[in-house]
Amino acid sequence: MIEIRSLTKIYGKQTVLNVPELKVSKGESFGLVGNNGAGKTTMFRCVLDLIRPNSGTVLSKNNNVATTEIWKHYTGSYLDDNFLIDFLTPEEYFRFVADVYQLSAGDLEAFYKEFEDFFNNEILGKRKLIRNLSSGNRQKIGIAAALMPMPEIIVLDEPFNSLDPSTQIRLKTILKSWQKEKEITMLISSHDLNHITEVCNRIVILHEGIMVQDLVTNPDTLRVLEEYFAVKS
Repeated sequence: MIEIRSLTKIYGKQTVLNVPELKVSKGESFGLVGNNGAGKTTMFRCVLDLIRPNSGTVLSKNNNVATTEIWKHYTGSYLDDNFLIDFLTPEEYFRFVADVYQLSAGDLEAFYKEFEDFFNNEILGKRKLIRNLSSGNRQKIGIAAALMPMPEIIVLDEPFNSLDPSTQIRLKTILKSWQKEKEITMLISSHDLNHITEVCNRIVILHEGIMVQDLVTNPDTLRVLEEYFAVKS
């Protein structure tokens, strides 16, 4: 589904990403963990062609993300607030996203119904611009919009940030059910080791831009991660 080949990103004299090879299979829930500056966001930005690597290739369903746009039609993503149009209301923004993906009014209503619990009566009908909402509610909007077109691939950077505990649980439920029922391929980064071990069936540790461990999630994975980062701290 996603294949990385000889990917490097260099800023000045510092190599912030150096991934010789990585494959994420269809339907896989792939987690990326690492301390600040490990290169997680850089990797995701390369996967989404938001920045160009110094060398290497990212393929999405065998499509080179740097030279084609086909992959954009089946990929949803949310990395940060910059993905939002903050001078719109949530409803205006969702209609905009629906138009981009050529979704019908019925599709939009079905989306609102599916995410009703996730929104928890805090998003729709408030007559507020996105920029005037809390960081947690902006996070909800960005994640929900990324999932709206039911993409084959979803890329989320620190999705649990700013969410209250109840919403974190709701998000984990959505991600696990979509991965199981819709076979969505997920790429998720998180500093929260508990959440990522619950959601992802494979976890890669990134350190200074290098993949240092590639783990299949099992009952011992959380302990392994905690032991690793206890030493690295």
